[in-house]
Amino acid sequence: MTLAITPGTFDPITFGHIDIIMRAATLMDEVIVAVAESTPKHTLFTIEERTQLAREATQHLANVTVESFDTLLVDYAQKRHANAVIKGLRAITDFEYEFQMNAMNQQLDVSLETVFIMSPPEFMYLSSSVVRELASLGGDVSKFVPACVDAALREKFASR
Repeated sequence: MTLAITPGTFDPITFGHIDIIMRAATLMDEVIVAVAESTPKHTLFTIEERTQLAREATQHLANVTVESFDTLLVDYAQKRHANAVIKGLRAITDFEYEFQMNAMNQQLDVSLETVFIMSPPEFMYLSSSVVRELASLGGDVSKFVPACVDAALREKFASR
């Protein structure tokens, strides 16, 4: 059985993330969307909110589960007995960062493979930070995120 982890902050999850997760689900027997709790980023949504939104956004995928984690990715992957980490790549800047992360992870656990999936052109520009900024300014993000995320963003920014 192949088990892959698709890690990220998912603040919030976007259609770009979901595209990578759906494609990973066709390649692997099981995929865990691992929502990172410990992050240097200041998140808009709590870990509980991000995990719940990811669950709602991926509930249509039978072989995908969503969990949060607060350890090193390698330690989490070992605990879950994962075969691979799947990451999406949008541009060369993503590649440079992910290349460094892969090199470090290989030093920590040589058996953990990293698989990169290229984003399709319609999602090359899409990021959670762009979605958050657009939503914070009252822009329509419904083309970029699932309805549950759109509603959560509107609620979050209405209270500010």
